[in-house]
Amino acid sequence: MAETKVSTRYANSLLDLASEKNNLGEISKDMELVYTAINSSKELKNLLESPVVKSEIKQSILSEIFQNKIIDDSINFIKFVVDKNREDILDSIIEKFLDLRDEKLGLVRVEVKTSFDFTDEQKEKLRKRLENILNKKAHLNFIVDKTLVGGFIAKVGDTVYDASIKHQLELLRKEFLQGSIHLN
Repeated sequence: MAETKVSTRYANSLLDLASEKNNLGEISKDMELVYTAINSSKELKNLLESPVVKSEIKQSILSEIFQNKIIDDSINFIKFVVDKNREDILDSIIEKFLDLRDEKLGLVRVEVKTSFDFTDEQKEKLRKRLENILNKKAHLNFIVDKTLVGGFIAKVGDTVYDASIKHQLELLRKEFLQGSIHLN
């Protein structure tokens, strides 16, 4: 609970900074890069969470990694977080920042699992359909899941839209068992 409050406070200050400096797009891109790096590197995550490694060393390593990849405002924010000994929750802060940014811009992130790669036309059709349902602009992240027989599963926050063949067959099976479907 305390981590959430702290993450929200830092995320709000970054959002305010980005809005004030009129570079929300750049900072957002930078934070997505940093978030991906933290969550895809066990070593980096362990470094940030380690109480043994000094703040100066953490700042130096982070500067080295992200130098010339992100703008100064983003680097300075990360250094600020490390100065305040909150680097262990940097990924949580960034995740909250991205959520607040999406809320401010009326965006929603959707994770879509499919059994095969959708064509651009299928992706666009699904995006438009979800935008109509959600009344928000949708940003879709597609993941191919070979365990799905067909269809797709879309996850928006805690809500799941299951349009997989497996799910449809399960619904049909339940209807047969309840006797609500009669053949001939």
